[in-house]
Amino acid sequence: MMAAFTTLWTQDVCRELRRHRAGERPPVAFSGVHQSLPRWSSVGVGDDVYALHVDRCVVYVLSRLRVVDKQRRDCCGAAPATWRDPAYPGHDAWAVLGAQGCGASPVHVDATPIRFDIAVPGELLSVLTWRNRRGDSRALKYVVDGRLERSVSLQGLYRLSDESAALLGALLDQAPTTAPAS
Repeated sequence: MMAAFTTLWTQDVCRELRRHRAGERPPVAFSGVHQSLPRWSSVGVGDDVYALHVDRCVVYVLSRLRVVDKQRRDCCGAAPATWRDPAYPGHDAWAVLGAQGCGASPVHVDATPIRFDIAVPGELLSVLTWRNRRGDSRALKYVVDGRLERSVSLQGLYRLSDESAALLGALLDQAPTTAPAS
């Protein structure tokens, strides 16, 4: 059975994406061994990862990334010979997604275009749930009057419940295909 996850993209990452990559489909994301990057070890081929962003207490769904593989390929470029060399020269355009992170490894994805206009409605924030491997569920913390006051419970890579994955998927699928200019 395929699973779905969420990951939170930081303000710095989103600033660069908005400037240079909005409307494009990322071919790759990066997993890491350090807390500076989300660790995609529990994500398998075929799983979906919803990239989220929080801006002024509003949660946005930026893209759905379907995992294709987690291997270094020819598209990644030559492996670095020294620590000064870029880790993934073939993905320089997407390095902002963590290519230079500690222990970064590529996760090739089939993604929807990155957009910044799909806000998660406040009433939906209070019903989203995540579950751990034992099946225990948790809701999003710090939701006040339909706004997310603190994003700490989104930081990391977390497995969504099937119902919440369907809700986020529907939100993304039902959005107009042409995004307004950002």
